[in-house]
Amino acid sequence: MATTRRQFLTTLAAASAAGCATAGRPAPLTIIDTHTHFYDPARPGGVPWPGKGDALLHRTTLPADYRAQPVAQPVTGTVVVEASGLVEDNQWILDLAAKDKFIVGFVGNLKPGEDAFAGNLKRFAANPTYRGIRVNEGALRTGLGNAAFLADLKRLADADLELDVNGGPTLLPEVVRLAKELPTLRIVINHLANTRIDGKNVSPTWRTDLGAAAHFPRVFLKVSALVEGTGKSDGTAPRDVEYYRPWLDITWNAFGPDRLIYGSNWPVSARFAPLATVQGIVHDYFSAKGRPALEKFFAQNAQAAYRWR
Repeated sequence: MATTRRQFLTTLAAASAAGCATAGRPAPLTIIDTHTHFYDPARPGGVPWPGKGDALLHRTTLPADYRAQPVAQPVTGTVVVEASGLVEDNQWILDLAAKDKFIVGFVGNLKPGEDAFAGNLKRFAANPTYRGIRVNEGALRTGLGNAAFLADLKRLADADLELDVNGGPTLLPEVVRLAKELPTLRIVINHLANTRIDGKNVSPTWRTDLGAAAHFPRVFLKVSALVEGTGKSDGTAPRDVEYYRPWLDITWNAFGPDRLIYGSNWPVSARFAPLATVQGIVHDYFSAKGRPALEKFFAQNAQAAYRWR
């Protein structure tokens, strides 16, 4: 590449800011969406996810499809999270990113504790777009008692890579265990730990466990899957920020302005609400915290968590 992704984003943001300053308007936000999924079921061999029976998701889904979604604030770039367990799908996304600088980072899918992990990590992490891997709750819980698993996660930390973790609210105590075991590892909790969101009834256990995880300074929280948390899979998740405020207030009070990051979970989120709704909810909430907090949430904290180059 003639320029790095960081240089590309810096140039783009500076140009936009200069244009708005000239026009006397506030500079537009730099927005990094840290949770998207791209795939192509039409490729030879298909894809392991999403399944063929999923009429909404089983279709070619690429950066151009995401950029075509109408939103109030244009998105500057994205971090892709790999849902496929096929090792070569890590390369598929890296090849896609080589053609499209909109992809600023990639969270891959490798299995810590397996013999091939170290070699695969070395291979993919040679590409600066590769910023870490994701593991699910079950693998984390089992792996915390496995020396090889922990050694492989230490490889991530030593390489300045991060770990995304996904699961339900019972994931949070496992995050605490891991943060104690590997305090230098950056950990990004996905989707508010997939707590149920019904507009009023916050789980006290989730609140307590989230606060315990937030105690560790290298643990970040991805404010994503808000609309999914409503369970309204007919596309009618509320747009009103007040519906989500109890959960957003808890995350803000626990993690503060420096460790909350934006993720849409698109296209999965499209089952529950349009992308404009997903973006609009959090924009309303964080804009009320002031422009510096808004800029941190939508971009700067993502850079701190993923450290793309």
